[in-house]
This record gives sequence, structure tokens and C-alpha cells, in this order.
Amino acid sequence: MVFNHHTQFTEEPGLYSCFTTLVGTKHRTIKMAMVSEFLGQLSLNAATVDPTYPALVPFKDFDPGTDAARIETAIKTKGVDESTIIDILTKRTYSQRREIAFAYEKRVKKEMIPALKDALSGSLESVILGLMKSTAQYDASVIKGSIKGLGTDEETLIEIVCSRSKAEMLEIKKVYKELFKKDLDKDVAGDTSGDFAKLLLALVQGQRADPSSIVDYQKIDDDARALYEAGVKRKGTDVACWISILSERSAPHLQKVFQKYKSYSPYDMQESIRKEVKGDLEKSFLTLVDCLENKQLYFASRLNDAMKSKGAKEKVLTRIMVSRCEVDLRKIRGEYKTQYGESLHKTIFEHTKGDYQGALLSLCGGDD
Repeated sequence: MVFNHHTQFTEEPGLYSCFTTLVGTKHRTIKMAMVSEFLGQLSLNAATVDPTYPALVPFKDFDPGTDAARIETAIKTKGVDESTIIDILTKRTYSQRREIAFAYEKRVKKEMIPALKDALSGSLESVILGLMKSTAQYDASVIKGSIKGLGTDEETLIEIVCSRSKAEMLEIKKVYKELFKKDLDKDVAGDTSGDFAKLLLALVQGQRADPSSIVDYQKIDDDARALYEAGVKRKGTDVACWISILSERSAPHLQKVFQKYKSYSPYDMQESIRKEVKGDLEKSFLTLVDCLENKQLYFASRLNDAMKSKGAKEKVLTRIMVSRCEVDLRKIRGEYKTQYGESLHKTIFEHTKGDYQGALLSLCGGDD
């Protein structure tokens, strides 16, 4: 709340009387710096939920009964009518897809998801079945898939755990427990080791501070110096210090810390990470810092790499398009165009084919 001579006090009488006591006495010469400091102590924490920029929004004139009937016909059609399934399910939000599934079950007396699984195959099946989960369910399932069986898919684990916000991670933990009857913390701890495990666990536990409307310049300076002294300045790396700061401070605070860091270190934070640590720990710290600085640019980069690198990574492409379509894919599209000079839509069109291409282009939305 900003105070000036036009401010109307209508809803906060306690604050009003407190304020007038301060400035309405004989000490009218009180410095405005003191007043603003006092008001700063009263300011509430900024919103703790990240803003969303979905590419997929609720479908207008939505009729779950009609959609369910069309999907039933598409599944029964000889050879399966994939285009109708794509047209419906990639243009409805998760809550709308759930309503379609309920209507389908009521109509056909069978569950829709197993029917889709039987009717579809390959990459298209992965997209459509992924869309039948909520974002948190999908993320939880992806994490489970990355750590079950022989060997761990560290790349996938790092991408999910290091890119999700505190609110997203807490929801993933809750859903993971519901789906698999296990604690995510314990599963991650049991499948990773060393400092890599410590960093992932710190992120999974969701200890990050919420953003505050008060900028603490002293803490920014302290953290920037601590990161420098724990790494580049000394022989060896105090990884515990890095984990503590990078997993516990709010994103807006750390963005300012990374700027301040450059006044202490000859290298920026990413360069320092590359010099100090290696392997999965290096990849984790880099992903974390990239996402704290600009999460949507990180995903744009991952999408570009998935489509244009040798041996195109369909799993990565599917995972990002499905998991971010109702979160921030519209902003990812904007970052993609700025960074690579062509639209995400065009790149998907050039590097995919068939029904899989159709599904991804539909999720992507506009050609920027």
C-alpha cells in the first residue's frame, strides 16, 4: 500500500489511527524515511503463487456429453479417428477432460482412459494419456518413472525438481503420496546420493521463503558474498552453503543476489558453478539458477535442444508441452521466439510429424 496526500482510509481503521498518531502529533517533522520504514514493517507478503501464462484455456460452449459421444465414435471407428481425439482433448483443460471422462463412463459403462490406451500408441498415446492427469499428477508420475527400476533418469529428475516452484512441489509431494503410497523425500533419497541427493531433498522439502515486498539489501549483499566465499574464493566448495542459500531464499531475492554476486566474483553464478562442481550436482545447480533467473527461457531452451539436437528427444518435448500447457506455455512461446528468431509452433511443425505433430501444435496454440 502506498500512502500520499490522496490516500483514502476506508477499510483499515487500526492502520489509520496508528498512522495519524505518528504524523498527526506536534512532531510533524518526522522524516518520511522513518514513516516508510514503519509502513514497510506492516506490508504483507507478496502473493506466493506464481502467475500463470497458459496456452490452453477453458473451451467455450463446452459440452462434456457431446465430447464423450464424439470420443466414443472416434475410438470405435475402424483404424481409430485420432484427429477427433486430438481435436477434443488438446483443446480442453484438465478439469474439462475430467468431465468428459465422467460423461464417457456414464455413457459407455467403461472408463475412458483404458479405452484411449487401447486405441492409441506411441508418442500420441504418451501425449493424450499425459493430458488425462492433472499437472501435479503428471509431474509425480514422471518423477516416479525416473527413479523406479534399474538406473535413475537423472536428467528428468533434475528438470522436474529444480524447475518447480515451492507451491508446485508441495502439491506434487501430496499427489505422489496419494498415487504411490510412498513419501517422495524417501524415494528421492533412496535413489540418489551425496551432495546431489542433499540438493534435491532440500528442494523437495519446500523450504523456500515466500517473496516479500520488502527488499533486504543487507541480506542480498550477505548472500552474494557467502556464495562467493563458499566457492570461487576458496579451495574446494562449501556445497552445503550453496544448497542452503539456493534452496531457501525466494526467487526475487536470489535474482538480486546473482546480480550482486558479480561485484564479488570475476564470474557470474553459472560460470562459478561450472568451475566448482561437476556431474549431476553441476547440472542441478545450473538448472536451478536458470529457472530462478528466467524459468520460461529455461524451458524454451530445453524445447529447442529436444527438437534440434542429434537424436531428437521426444520424451523431453512431450513432457514439457504436456506439463506446462496449462501453466506457462504461452510465455515459453514468447521466450522461444525472442531467443531463436522463429516461433515454437514453426519449429514443432518442422521437427515432428503425423498425429503427434498435430497434438503438439494444438497444445502450443498460436503461431507467434
